[in-house]
Amino acid sequence: MRVIRHTDADFAAKLREVAAPSSLFDPVVEKRTQAILDEVRARGDDAVLELTERFDGAKLIADQLAVTREELLAASLKADESLRAAVTEAGNNIAAFARKSLRKDWRMKNSHGANVGEKFDPFQRVGIYIPGGTAPLVSTALMTITLAKVAGCREIVVCTPCGRDGGINPALLFAARAAGATEIYRVGGAQAIAALAYGTKTIRRVQKVFGPGNAYVVTAKRFLVGHVAIDLLPGPSEVLVLADDTANPRFAAADLLAQAEHGSGHERVWLVTTSSKLLKAVEKEVAKQIPKLARREFIKRALDNNSWLIQVKSLEDAVALVNRLAPEHCEVMTRDASGVGRGIVTAGAIFLGNYSPTVLGDYVAGPSHTLPTGGAGASFPGLTVDQFQRRTSVVEYNRASLKKALGAVEKFAEMEGLGAHGKSAEVRLK
Repeated sequence: MRVIRHTDADFAAKLREVAAPSSLFDPVVEKRTQAILDEVRARGDDAVLELTERFDGAKLIADQLAVTREELLAASLKADESLRAAVTEAGNNIAAFARKSLRKDWRMKNSHGANVGEKFDPFQRVGIYIPGGTAPLVSTALMTITLAKVAGCREIVVCTPCGRDGGINPALLFAARAAGATEIYRVGGAQAIAALAYGTKTIRRVQKVFGPGNAYVVTAKRFLVGHVAIDLLPGPSEVLVLADDTANPRFAAADLLAQAEHGSGHERVWLVTTSSKLLKAVEKEVAKQIPKLARREFIKRALDNNSWLIQVKSLEDAVALVNRLAPEHCEVMTRDASGVGRGIVTAGAIFLGNYSPTVLGDYVAGPSHTLPTGGAGASFPGLTVDQFQRRTSVVEYNRASLKKALGAVEKFAEMEGLGAHGKSAEVRLK
């Protein structure tokens, strides 16, 4: 892990390196992703099948892309009581949180006495991407599909990578079915996003695409805006631990390592602290804990690529750096963690205090763990249930309220030189 201190002569230059764009904006990734999108758009299922064989090693035919009822039943039978209990516990918390966040229709009278307002309808057909690979994210099925179900989406289409034998992790299938998926396809990567956005003979296009993924998946989502709506840009995992001298270094080190273990090598972890003593203690704890972890090789790769231990002069400087980096997860282990947390305005999610590790948000707390990464948190919020709702404005005038509005309407039409606009209101009053 790289160590940076505010006393370094080139501290500002080093911070610019820390804040450099992530793999989300890698030109090589962009070029390769665009080629995949072009293939799927031009050749549909044939391209999806070829790309699935190339990247996942699974040789399939179009009829094998969809997961069958028999496979879902088999996955359900394999689910033991502990898995069922965990899925139920997490699912209940996620659904309860989502129901609180649902947008509701509203109406008001405007200055003309007309009824205006908004209505919120669920998207009818949504696509959800669930990463697989070295760590099939069973929890992501709950953190995405559950929200679509609570919002009332009728068709919830899931894409997730398969193994070389065409199989999908049974626990993931069980969770997806339990959460409310209506279709599941064994397709991963940018080709899955392309299929959802463009549509193929087998996979009908959706209205909006949700879910996290690797750099190629997130780049595909970014490129396809306009062909389809997207939720946000959730790429390789990130965590920033903001700490002062009250923090427990063992806790901080464990949380950094947890987010580094996903396996892409593009994960990013930061410790930002005012305490030189804590920085050194966390560095020692990281070295001490790594050998005991099963995925230590993945962790080491991520730490070698994108990990920093940063000492700043003050908590104010620490908060400013957090807002500059816009991390996916931000843990606040300081005195008055709630007060410090109020100053953080770009993080995907904030975890307050020594006993709120990111893993609670990953699995069971309630808010979705699908969060913006790569600095996108400065512009995008995390996934919420209202993103599965389509907002429509509603306007209802009668003759009396139209008459009150006519003068202003005619003036705007005159100023803009759009006479037919004014006439379309005036004609109703003659």
